[in-house]
Parts: sequence; structure tokens; C-alpha cells
Amino acid sequence: MSSDASPSSADRSIWAGVLIGIGISAFIDETVFHQLLHWHHFYDRSTPAVGLVSDGLFHAFGWFAVVIGLVMVIDLVRRTALSTRALTGGILLGAGGFQLYDGTIQHKILRLHQIRYNVDIAPYDWTWNVIAGVLVLIGAVLLRRVLRGRAGRR
Repeated sequence: MSSDASPSSADRSIWAGVLIGIGISAFIDETVFHQLLHWHHFYDRSTPAVGLVSDGLFHAFGWFAVVIGLVMVIDLVRRTALSTRALTGGILLGAGGFQLYDGTIQHKILRLHQIRYNVDIAPYDWTWNVIAGVLVLIGAVLLRRVLRGRAGRR
């Protein structure tokens, strides 16, 4: 695993991480909030059967993202071109970015579902989006260091 990855290797490591992060975030959302806690479905504006189908499609999307990201990682490892910092930054950026998208676009703008129903959702919304913002911030700081280090080697 190279810390001196070429620009294209660092970029591929970032994108692999973003896909893995999106998939991890989707998996946690689906498993914890949909299946274990039964707080909501991916699409709550129809029947429970439609909600379950939407959960299945959402779950498949998350796993496809993880699998594609892992295939990219395997390829990078095989070429000894994986940048672990870029991968880690990408994972955090992808997970936080997806969670922020979910909390703002899906919850508030499209109103596909809320985190919970029949409770004051403000604390849930704040917690959801603050955690997302922290993940994005940490991922962005890591990626900035990777990209700045890459520029310094030119």
C-alpha cells in the first residue's frame, strides 16, 4: 500500500472510499432505523408493502456501492497503488455526504420519510445532520492533506 500514490491512484482511492462510505451509511440506516427500530421505511408515503419494497431497493443500492468500491480497492491493492489516507477520507466523505443528503433532501425537501414519527423530530434531525457534517468535515480535512501532499511532490 503506497503512500506515494500517483494522482490517478489517489483519485481512484478517494472514489472507492466514497462508494464504500455511501454503502456503509446506507447499510447502517437500513439495518438500524428501518429493520431493527422500525422507525421508518425508505418511502413512507404509501402502503407498508411499498415501504418494504423501497427498503429492499435501498438496501441493494447500498450493497452495490460497497461492492463496486471494494472491487476498486482490490484493483488498487493489486497494482500496489492504494492510498489508505485517500481511501479513509473518501469513506468519511461518502458516509457523511450521503447522510447529509438523506437528512436534508430526502427528509425535508422530498419528504420521502422522517427519522421518526409522532415525536419531536428536531433533536433527531439535529443529531443526524450534525453527525453527517462532522463526518464530511473530517473526510474533507484528510483529503485536503492527501491532495496538498500530492501537490507538494510535483
